[in-house]
Amino acid sequence: MKIQKVEFIRSAVQTSQYPTDGLPQIVLAGRSNVGKSSFINAILNRKKIAKVSSTPGKTRLVNFFLINDRFYFVDIPGYGYAKVSKEMKESFQYTIENYLENSQSLTRAIQLLDIRHLPTADDLTMIHYFRSKGIPILFILTKADKLSSNQRAKSLKDIKAKLEWNPSDKWFMFSSVTKENQEEILDELDSQLPPI
Repeated sequence: MKIQKVEFIRSAVQTSQYPTDGLPQIVLAGRSNVGKSSFINAILNRKKIAKVSSTPGKTRLVNFFLINDRFYFVDIPGYGYAKVSKEMKESFQYTIENYLENSQSLTRAIQLLDIRHLPTADDLTMIHYFRSKGIPILFILTKADKLSSNQRAKSLKDIKAKLEWNPSDKWFMFSSVTKENQEEILDELDSQLPPI
């Protein structure tokens, strides 16, 4: 799939603000410091379509990006960031749950995991949610450029063991620096979208 057009549509809090055009929505989930915004910018070949902050926990709304007038990337708040107030964490949780429970067009999840670390309890909770709803998951292991080939192999083995890996799960290593596997990821997403 070639990225020809990317448009930031809106940031939303309430269900009434979600797009209602029926186009497929692919949600992006991950910890606050997993590199979600960097992934969005790199995979879409746009430098600043998603705001990258040096401080994790900045995404506080549900952000909708329309791609090729065909489907949406939906960026939900990152989770697991310790340096926010209890009230803010509850607000993030409400925003995430409200989208996941009320979107009428959610067709797939991209679960981002930092390849250097084992999945956290929050990661496992999110993954369990997607699986319980029958939402297909594409696992993206970010920051792959920071590990050697041997380190990658060991990390992948450990992550799969922690996740109770399903043979049908799809995954790719990715680096927002080198854009490793960019075309393969886009082709995988394209293969699951309705034909034009």
